Amino acid sequence: MDVLAALGRRTFLRAAAAAGVGGIAAAAPGAPAVASAGLLQPGKGPIHGRHYLRSRPDEVRWGYVPSVGSEPVLRMRSGETVTVDTVSHEGILEDQGRDPVSWFGRHGVPRSGVLTDAVDIARSYDRTPRSFDVDGPHVVTGPIHVDGAAPGDVLKIEVLSALPRVPYGVVSSRHGKGALPRLAGNAVPAGITEDEIMPPVATDGRATGDPRRYGNVSIFTPVRSRRGKLSGVLPPATFPLSPFMGIMGVAFASATSLTDPLLNSIPPTIGGGNIDINLLGAGATFYLPVFAEGALFYAGDPHMAMGNGEVALTAMEGSLRATYRLTVIKAGRRGAPSVAFGYPFAETGDAWIPIGLSDPDGSRDGQGNDLDVAMRRAVVNALDFLERDLKMDRAVAYAYLSAAANFEVSQVVDRTVGVHGVIRKSDFPPRP
Repeated sequence: MDVLAALGRRTFLRAAAAAGVGGIAAAAPGAPAVASAGLLQPGKGPIHGRHYLRSRPDEVRWGYVPSVGSEPVLRMRSGETVTVDTVSHEGILEDQGRDPVSWFGRHGVPRSGVLTDAVDIARSYDRTPRSFDVDGPHVVTGPIHVDGAAPGDVLKIEVLSALPRVPYGVVSSRHGKGALPRLAGNAVPAGITEDEIMPPVATDGRATGDPRRYGNVSIFTPVRSRRGKLSGVLPPATFPLSPFMGIMGVAFASATSLTDPLLNSIPPTIGGGNIDINLLGAGATFYLPVFAEGALFYAGDPHMAMGNGEVALTAMEGSLRATYRLTVIKAGRRGAPSVAFGYPFAETGDAWIPIGLSDPDGSRDGQGNDLDVAMRRAVVNALDFLERDLKMDRAVAYAYLSAAANFEVSQVVDRTVGVHGVIRKSDFPPRP
């Protein structure tokens, strides 16, 4: 059944108009903005950052992230804010026809409800054919040069807001991906049977060699706005939205070609990228070690909601407008966790978040998907943080992690898989 048809066109229009002008209900000055289910076309509605970066075709990479030698599309000073309009890849991919007006139209979205930058990106890349089976799927916006950032520093990324640009999202599953795939050579993953593969084997058209027939199952997911709260609707379920950017990163790899596999947008690295941690919404802070002059920050893969694991392959994907404060923390100075000078690290108002990746140097061979490796690295990074920054005896810290901390699977679908820890700040005395 068409989900939008089940809700009705009137529900869509109410959601699109829920917040009034611009579709945004702004929070008090200095606080993260509160998202509402409106339509934020480029340049329309409030823009909270001092700088504003759109997602024009010449300001994005489709499927790849910037390298350390990439030319920035925006320059800013340390400590300034920037608002970035990001575009979801869902609705514009090859197996969806690369025509968002047509694809979303089949789900009841009028042409006026489709983002113009999504249309422009889809059309521009028709002139530069992509390989659906080789390139990453994500539209990556940037990079942004932050003055003063140099290798050995940390870029502190404060997420000030994450606002839905459209009142709908998409959840997709594709063969060869997700937690329950059919593997290369038609192998069935250990622990499941052929009947348990998702999507069903009968939909698998990979043998044709035509990616448009590989068995994509995309579930259109409208947003419902009630009493100022946003929910996604997958009948009979409704669930709260929690917007965050799946991709936030700095240039990490050196490459001479835009399409070098080391720059593929899918696997996260020590430079961040497709980190897919659902705690990194408005109010969170993400720390990344710097590898290039200016850091060269980029963002993409906007999510409206995601469960830990992201098991079907994608989250509830949907374009977001995000505002960041980007601050350079120089090597040897306070202002960032010590672990962050060599590895991604995050925090929220309530928790510190040590991160572990299974293959953090760029997934060169595509085999770095061992959750045990990611788990061990997350634990080591947690121990290093507790010992160095909170002055906790390492053996006591190990016991504390076992007794009180949570370790969660970030995602299992990005070639390089991730685990993150959640250490409650309330368990410790206030830091000086």
